[in-house]
Amino acid sequence: MSINIRYRRLTVFFLGVTLGLSALVLAQDKQDKKAESIPAGKPLLWTEPGNIRSRDLYWGQGGEAMQPDLSRVTLIRKETGGYSTKYRVRDGSGRVWVAKLGKEAKGETAAVRLMWAVGYYSDINYLVPSVRVEGLNKPLTNVRFGLRPDNLKRIDGWQWDRNPFTGTRQFQGLKVMMALLNNWDIKDSNNKVLVPRHDASDEKELHYMVADLGGSFGKVSHLPRFLYFKPDRNNPKAYVKTRLVDKVKNGQVEFHFKLRRSSLFKDITVEDVDWITAWLSRLSDRQIEDAFRAANYSPDEVRMMTQGVRNRIRELIGVRDSLTAKRH
Repeated sequence: MSINIRYRRLTVFFLGVTLGLSALVLAQDKQDKKAESIPAGKPLLWTEPGNIRSRDLYWGQGGEAMQPDLSRVTLIRKETGGYSTKYRVRDGSGRVWVAKLGKEAKGETAAVRLMWAVGYYSDINYLVPSVRVEGLNKPLTNVRFGLRPDNLKRIDGWQWDRNPFTGTRQFQGLKVMMALLNNWDIKDSNNKVLVPRHDASDEKELHYMVADLGGSFGKVSHLPRFLYFKPDRNNPKAYVKTRLVDKVKNGQVEFHFKLRRSSLFKDITVEDVDWITAWLSRLSDRQIEDAFRAANYSPDEVRMMTQGVRNRIRELIGVRDSLTAKRH
């Protein structure tokens, strides 16, 4: 190989590295600006669910009363960005919703109910099997309606690797929930902070949440993260075939979860798993079934997914037993 060819290749390589680093710096600057836009207040990620067995996972946190009024649904605009087609719409009662179509709609509806059940903040959502929207030329099927209340402002992008909850049980539990759901789409842009519009005090509650859970209930990669992985979502047969926990080593739990931001999952301890499992284990099979029935899964899929979630909860329960067995 001639010196000139080597020089050109080295030049291209270093130019690529420089451009890549520049992009990372710009992305970080953008995230910093987003973080600065979060107002003063009391940041909250989780609230104790109390009597978890009383939570209705069919209707979710909005209950039956908050479901969309489908007597008349009108188009406001088409939303941009993301994997799924989305429309901002107004229902018959005047409330505004984001209607999400496609493969993510069912899985996200169920995932939100499971997150809410164990105390994490989430949107109020419902799965509508069929709806006609004025302004569109055909009916929509299996549509996730996510409420956008007038009294709450949504602020984009709190960061997984820098936030007010890093190191807390609640934050570690959130990561365990992402693994339990097989939510591969772990990126900052899917995170939101809900801020009260009419509260100017420094003590107002700021609700941090993972707002986009559409990447849930698919398969996970069994390959190192630098190799190609085709994202998957809402794949019940694949979901129930995959395990959650690989092993317990030095008091930390290694998950069968080699996806985006996998470094986030390397510091989860047995105690972290115990904390979130104490809540998950209180859910009845009926409650888990209701989460998937609400998302319009077929009866066979409801049974399959309920068993899949229950098996994963059993794996988490077994983490402590595994550690105890090793010590003896």
